[in-house]
Amino acid sequence: MKEQTIMLTGGGTAGHVSLNQAIIPSLQQLGYAVHYIGSEQGIEKELIGDAFPNVPFYGIASGKLRRYFSMKNFTDPFKVVAGMMQALRIIKKVKPQVIFSKGGFVSVPVVMAAKLAGVPVVVHESDVTPGLANKIALPFASHIFTIFEETLKHVPQDKATCTGSIIRPALFTGNRTKGLTLCGFTGEKPVLLVMGGSLGSVVVNDALRQNLPELLKRFSIIHLCGKGNLDQTLVDTVGYKQFEYVTTELPNLLHAADFVVSRAGSNSIFEFLALHKPMLLIPLSAQKSRGDQILNAKLFQKQGFADVLIEEELTKDSFMQAIESLVGRQSQMILTMEQTQRPKTPDEMVQLILQYKK
Repeated sequence: MKEQTIMLTGGGTAGHVSLNQAIIPSLQQLGYAVHYIGSEQGIEKELIGDAFPNVPFYGIASGKLRRYFSMKNFTDPFKVVAGMMQALRIIKKVKPQVIFSKGGFVSVPVVMAAKLAGVPVVVHESDVTPGLANKIALPFASHIFTIFEETLKHVPQDKATCTGSIIRPALFTGNRTKGLTLCGFTGEKPVLLVMGGSLGSVVVNDALRQNLPELLKRFSIIHLCGKGNLDQTLVDTVGYKQFEYVTTELPNLLHAADFVVSRAGSNSIFEFLALHKPMLLIPLSAQKSRGDQILNAKLFQKQGFADVLIEEELTKDSFMQAIESLVGRQSQMILTMEQTQRPKTPDEMVQLILQYKK
């Protein structure tokens, strides 16, 4: 009997890996051999390798796709071609029945190689509008799944479905007491969780730390500041706990939090929504990104799930004012969140993907 095999790809940021992390256990429970193609130096190698040592990981070359002028725009296409040839050799050796792509630059050569190898590709887009990598991938895809209904306007509608959010079950198993204990908090004050994405955010970190003495009068603060962004002068500050980055501890920390301040990556904000956490979103500016986080944040604001502070308007004072507004809207925001539909489980997402295997 032919072994059932699936290949996953996606990387560059944790947001391009988290859904893959969520569905791997479901696939393995169904008896599928899971293989992963990522970039040679990307965060996905660590995230997948640490959590799933039994999942073979293949690192390939991947050039960055830029919307702005750079001399690397003349050399990176050669990396994409090299990555495509590497991916093609891997695909022919592994022989997956289907490839699931979560996006990111590394997914482009993989999706192109899959087309050459005759392997169906399912693409997942989690932002309101497709990123550049997924835009390139769409013509090669058998089907595209989206989180937002609004995204269907930007993809071929004859091969696209909106699934809504997919939340890993482990998120709901978090424990507030464990989260408080991990931080050394008593639970007497409400907890403010501040995070700037898997790579951290200098502007968010600075806005928090500039206001730290005032905020600590009212909150205990969990700060996910990004790798290399710990402030050693604040390590012993009572009521303030810094982490560079967390994985298995995150559900406990989220359950401990009463309020969240975050960038507006779609995976994160849907997790906050699922846990009914009032959120202040500070999306990446259009100067630093293609503006996808701004669209995500504004849509959540329109639906009553979040307050939004645009990065260009972020100052020491505006940060404090936004926190005050968030606290004042806590009850209404939670009530609005409680009326949303149940997110899909990884098991349900896996069944959708497997429809397209050959």
